[in-house]
Amino acid sequence: MELIKNEKIGTNQHELHIKLDREAFEAACSRAYVRERSKINVPGFRRGKAPRAIIEKMYGKGIFYEDALNELIPDNYDAAVKEAGIEIVGQPEFDVVSIDDDGVVIKAVTYVTPDVKIEGYRGIEATKTTFTVTDEEVDHEIDHVREHNARELDITDRPAEIGDTANINYEGFCDGNAFDGGKGEGVDLKLGSGSFIPGFEEQVAGHSVGDEFDVNVTFPTEYHAKELAGKEAVFKCKINSIKHEELPEADDEFAKDVSDFDTFAEYREDMKKKIGERKEKAADAEVEEQIIDYLVSHVEADIPAPMIDAEAENIVRDYDMRLRSQGLDLSTYMKYTGQTLDKLREQVRPQAERQVKTRLALSEIAKLENIEVTDEQIDAEFARLADVYSMEVEKVKEAIAREDIAADLRLKAAVDLVKSAAKVTEKAPEAPESSEKAPAKKPAAKKTTRKKAPKEPAPEAAAEEAPATDSAAE
Repeated sequence: MELIKNEKIGTNQHELHIKLDREAFEAACSRAYVRERSKINVPGFRRGKAPRAIIEKMYGKGIFYEDALNELIPDNYDAAVKEAGIEIVGQPEFDVVSIDDDGVVIKAVTYVTPDVKIEGYRGIEATKTTFTVTDEEVDHEIDHVREHNARELDITDRPAEIGDTANINYEGFCDGNAFDGGKGEGVDLKLGSGSFIPGFEEQVAGHSVGDEFDVNVTFPTEYHAKELAGKEAVFKCKINSIKHEELPEADDEFAKDVSDFDTFAEYREDMKKKIGERKEKAADAEVEEQIIDYLVSHVEADIPAPMIDAEAENIVRDYDMRLRSQGLDLSTYMKYTGQTLDKLREQVRPQAERQVKTRLALSEIAKLENIEVTDEQIDAEFARLADVYSMEVEKVKEAIAREDIAADLRLKAAVDLVKSAAKVTEKAPEAPESSEKAPAKKPAAKKTTRKKAPKEPAPEAAAEEAPATDSAAE
């Protein structure tokens, strides 16, 4: 490979002329002939047996040029970029300048990382929210753990109560006639959850296993099934079983079951510590976000569009990977949401631009501050990634270039430097809005209901099939 031209042809745009060795090009053409000859039909020869010269005479001398160039260009282009000392962004555009006895000359037009200017990154002003961990917050977290470790007891010696889960059969009648979607068998209903229409669950409470009874209700006036909206209805019901969720006592035995502590006091103190660590992490993230906001708004750079395009593509690719980890994929997601790939790219473009500006600013700061990383730091990061992804270190090294790890570590060091130099003032957390909202523990109750009664018809999902259970009109 010979770099015969490196010329700046526009803002952040370079044109490279790269000469490929003739012998290397000829060898690549021969390999292309071996790979492709079985696919080429030549009269008088069995498929795959026609000599290269015959194929080239019939289809043209350049029939194998494209495959040969596709094989040679990547490595030779990378070597030319390294020799030119430029940092490229986006995908280059290639063209063939000449192919003759002296060799092959290709042209590559590519964008390069822009010149960057960033000032005032030392002493950025930011505010950090102070916090306390209240007893109520600790109790709330512990109650969640208790709910996850609750056991269900079959109730046979008393009527159903609000908070119980009743398994029921029901059939609804309006004006003496059964209506579509108003029948269910073996349905688990958490009494007090508000899953069924108003007044239904309260009338189930007070009945015992085996009881058959009527429930009289009136459909909401804004009910989704217009033919039932505002009408009175009677549901013939039967209770098949009753279950009650019993929470474990918050004592030493509970602490031993759910943690490595021997006493509840130790467990509670550890829970308080973890909540504090979580709040501290959130407060630090808030400061870092303010710092990034400053860098993004103060970095000066003429960013090439391909740079943002490439970042948007990375975000879309990462999103696809997250969907796959959840058993979905991007094409399925777009099918059900009516989204398109172009719309998704456009949607994430502001995020991509922000990430590009952040990286450019931090990279420039790393240069200005002469930030370097050691081999020991790079090896430690490889080890950390291997642990995170449960992979062998050597496999991680095969997947991620050492230079990329070094670049990421320099950016992290730049972030740490800017944070340590920031002027951070503390502020008290904002007082919660005064409004008539549900008690703090209501969300936890709903979570428990969904967990323990998975068969319960969701209002949205059951809209067409079980109008009687839809409380969305509320």
